[in-house]
Amino acid sequence: MLRALTNLPTRPLRIYAPVVPRHRRLKSQSTSNQPTSWRKDAAAGQPMLIEDPFTQSTLFTLDFFKRLAKFSLVGALALGITGWTVFEGLHMWVENIELACDQDSEVRRWEWDHEAEKWSGGDKGGTDTALGFKGRHAVRSAWIAENWGTGSGAIISRSNSFSGRGSQDTGSLNIIEARLEAAQNFMALAISIAEGKMSSGKLRPQTMGELLARHASILEHMGTRDALLQARSRYERVWSGLPAKGTDAARVALKLGDLDYRLGDFEDALAWWTRTISLTQGTQQANPLTPELSRTIPSSPCAQRTLASTLISLSAYYSTSGHLKQAQHVQESGLDLLRSIPSPSKISSVSPPQALHSLFLLHRSSLLSIHLAEVLYALRTAPEQSIQWLARAAESSERVALALAGLPFTHPDAPGSVIPHPPASEASLVPVYMKSNAMRKIAKSLLRDARRTAAEAWNLMGILKEGEKDGTERALECYERALGWAGVAADRSGGIGEPGEGTPETEWKVLWNNYVRVREATRKQTEKKSEL
Repeated sequence: MLRALTNLPTRPLRIYAPVVPRHRRLKSQSTSNQPTSWRKDAAAGQPMLIEDPFTQSTLFTLDFFKRLAKFSLVGALALGITGWTVFEGLHMWVENIELACDQDSEVRRWEWDHEAEKWSGGDKGGTDTALGFKGRHAVRSAWIAENWGTGSGAIISRSNSFSGRGSQDTGSLNIIEARLEAAQNFMALAISIAEGKMSSGKLRPQTMGELLARHASILEHMGTRDALLQARSRYERVWSGLPAKGTDAARVALKLGDLDYRLGDFEDALAWWTRTISLTQGTQQANPLTPELSRTIPSSPCAQRTLASTLISLSAYYSTSGHLKQAQHVQESGLDLLRSIPSPSKISSVSPPQALHSLFLLHRSSLLSIHLAEVLYALRTAPEQSIQWLARAAESSERVALALAGLPFTHPDAPGSVIPHPPASEASLVPVYMKSNAMRKIAKSLLRDARRTAAEAWNLMGILKEGEKDGTERALECYERALGWAGVAADRSGGIGEPGEGTPETEWKVLWNNYVRVREATRKQTEKKSEL
């Protein structure tokens, strides 16, 4: 019986309005105390449902979360599309603007396009399309990290990467710039992708060499021993893929020689520098360990610059290894050769690419003059000879720095006089070089190096002037000018000047200590003279 009752169909509970007799309805309508019906529009006898409050709360909560999920999904989708658009837009800017090849005919005439950074796109600029989506993005990311940074100054890391022959794991920590570490990681990824695509035959023949050269350049700037070893390994791969002739081969040989010198492999360095001289001058060397410089001037502007840089490396090696006579011979021969290269009488009258070429060679001659001054002093010659070479080096370096900054060579308050322009350590590079992708980085490096060379020449002159009788005042003037080229705000009251852009802290401290020492000595001498 109970089972039969439980199986009966259930019906919703209905509440019917109470049945009121007719006479009572009429009576209630006639009176003024008419009660308010709780639902006027409900017809008599119509069933009504009871609404559960718990059900209403649940439905409202579900509806709220449904709308929240919908709006969150739309917002996340919009944010993702915006982020992806910005990301791809940034890469397209780098591809079409920053990595674009300079089409100026004068830039090509003076072969600055040969020394411009190539990121697998060759003469067309950009990146190689055969690298695919991931490979091209890795190359651009490497450029972005190297040039725009990653937001962090330096990191402490221990390199465990393969570095070729001579690698020694000392277990020490290396301080490496985060931008360089990120850039070399991206380049390593791009090279790995390119190696996987070489069998397809779609890559440009020069793509692998350009990627290896860029990776080696980044590793070279990192400066650790493991990084230098790996950079040498990369450049050796580049050399193996080049014909043993031309300016490209000469530039790679110079890079390998400089890396061997920094790694302490001096015989290998000499062999590579000798090969560079042979490639640029078109001569044959009898002994690879004793390079001989001929009077032949290379016809190619790029070869002239490569030869000038090789002379600097060779001079530095002989000067620091105790081969002073050989160093003097290289320096004097190199200066004679560089002076024989035709140069414009007025820098402002030639095109910017030609002017940059002449300023580059002039700066390299100033470096050779400093080396020669130091060698002559070490050979016990009269200090006056060293001072003369240092004065030439200072004048040449200052002309280079002022020309790159667009400033006159004479003092602005006395135009047409022989008074030199005051040091301009904070002047920026002229816009014509900043706008050129091929010349921008070279011009910025040349401006920085010219300022440092001028400061070094004036500092060495100050040291030699101190040894002269009553030479402290002249030495103080030299130190003041050295500080002017190396730092900023050196003469503010009560404070110590700060090193300028590109001046290492150690160099600045040496210059500042020399200046303070001679300043105090000059002050004491002045006080003694006033007492007398």
